[in-house]
Amino acid sequence: MEKWREKYDVIIVGCGVAGLFTALHLPKEYQVLMICKSSLSDCNSMLAQGGISVCLGKEDNMLYFEDTLRAGQNACNPASVAVMIHESQAIIQELIDLGVNFDRNPDGSLHYTKEGAHSVARICHYQDITGKKMTEVLQDKVKKRRNITLFEYTTMIDLQIKANTCVGIVVRLQDGTLHTVQSSKTVLATGGIGGLYEHSTNFSNLTGDSLSLAKKYHIELADMACVQIHPTTFYTEEKGRRFLITESARGEGALLYNTDKERFVNELLPRDQVTQAIFAEMKKTCRPHVWLSFEKVSKEKIKTHFPNIYAHCLSKGYDLTQEMIPVVPAQHYFMGGIAVDLNGQTSMASLYAVGETSCNGVHGKNRLASNSLLESLVFAKRAAQQITSVQKKKERVI
Repeated sequence: MEKWREKYDVIIVGCGVAGLFTALHLPKEYQVLMICKSSLSDCNSMLAQGGISVCLGKEDNMLYFEDTLRAGQNACNPASVAVMIHESQAIIQELIDLGVNFDRNPDGSLHYTKEGAHSVARICHYQDITGKKMTEVLQDKVKKRRNITLFEYTTMIDLQIKANTCVGIVVRLQDGTLHTVQSSKTVLATGGIGGLYEHSTNFSNLTGDSLSLAKKYHIELADMACVQIHPTTFYTEEKGRRFLITESARGEGALLYNTDKERFVNELLPRDQVTQAIFAEMKKTCRPHVWLSFEKVSKEKIKTHFPNIYAHCLSKGYDLTQEMIPVVPAQHYFMGGIAVDLNGQTSMASLYAVGETSCNGVHGKNRLASNSLLESLVFAKRAAQQITSVQKKKERVI
């Protein structure tokens, strides 16, 4: 096992796509520590099914901007949205260069799918496990960087603060011992709050650790009441994390039905509106779920675009190509978090936050489908660039 240093140039807490992308954009001469409280496979980025949004070009710029603000109930930070959209194509190309082989059309062009509240199909994907594919590629690249030290089953339990500046963290190791480690810059990328809910699509280890510490040290928080419920997760009476049925399923033609096999909502409305309609229908019919039908989706598309969903449902006794499946809303995403600027800087010096842990205002009150991966990568890269630009030579670890 690799030994701990007393001090690192940068500590990154969390190993999802936001933390990984931050690490990969720091100079190779920086000594970087990454920790995660569980295994690398238990990060929420692994669970993103639908894909990652991208601006299709100048003609799509304003339309994408308007779609994001509309879904966010006009509570988004326009500057953040504009940055995300402007940098989206560069991010997709970088992922391709790193080895993310997004699905393509027969002519070799990227295949775009459509999801709720998007005016056009602008979502890149890899089957229905886009997040898993992206995360695995980024993890592989991080593991090959000799300057990055990675520890699993290591939990941040406190920050080290000096004169309102973050100078490191305190961690609990797998054997229960505590360890204090210093850093010139610290990046919080610990994900959302799904583990606090009984029904969530998130891993149970996502318990808002960074948010608790932010509150303790009076670090600015934002939009803490903005929690997104995903309309469609596979209904089961079993306990534990809910299996997500991606929004792109409805984008490709899957339809919602009530217990009388009647349609009751436009499936491509923003998530909050579809969720409200499902809850209303469940209350009216006194049923614990509604139904999702793939009848309008070809068997070939089901097995090629949604193979993971098809396999999961089959394991539960439902054949998507032959019958409807029971679905129910569940907690899915946290739009609020630690308030940051366009470079991930928090209100505390030397402390940054990226991904679902942070709140730069992109999502407003309701995140537009498939904007989460893009937002995480765009602002993680910007945070790394900001850290690099302000990291003075005398602060560097020798």
